[in-house]
Amino acid sequence: MAAPAYPAWVTRWVSGQWRNKKRPPALRPPRTLALADKVANRRERATDATCITEMSVMMACWKQNDFKDTPCAEEIRKFYDCVAKAEKEHKNENEDTLSSRGNLPSSKVNKLLKRFPQMTRYV
Repeated sequence: MAAPAYPAWVTRWVSGQWRNKKRPPALRPPRTLALADKVANRRERATDATCITEMSVMMACWKQNDFKDTPCAEEIRKFYDCVAKAEKEHKNENEDTLSSRGNLPSSKVNKLLKRFPQMTRYV
């Protein structure tokens, strides 16, 4: 296994060439350390499909009964109840909460960055 390749100044620093009252080179960031005004719009992950089981049961019932609604009323009601429940849960999700992974979507980050802009100069 080969040793990792370090920049030349790291090798000189470790070997002791910087000990005689010489300082190692200062690491300066290429830009100022400040947040940008916005982040790139990323596609949010699609949510899992809901009510798939209820829909497949309803369609199987339709197929068995030549696509008539009356014999499949119970399955149709269960499907619509499931859809209503899923919509209610979707509306109840608070806009400012983190996702299950702990990340904010880019739209919410941009909204927060607009509310709290970066100071570019001091007063």
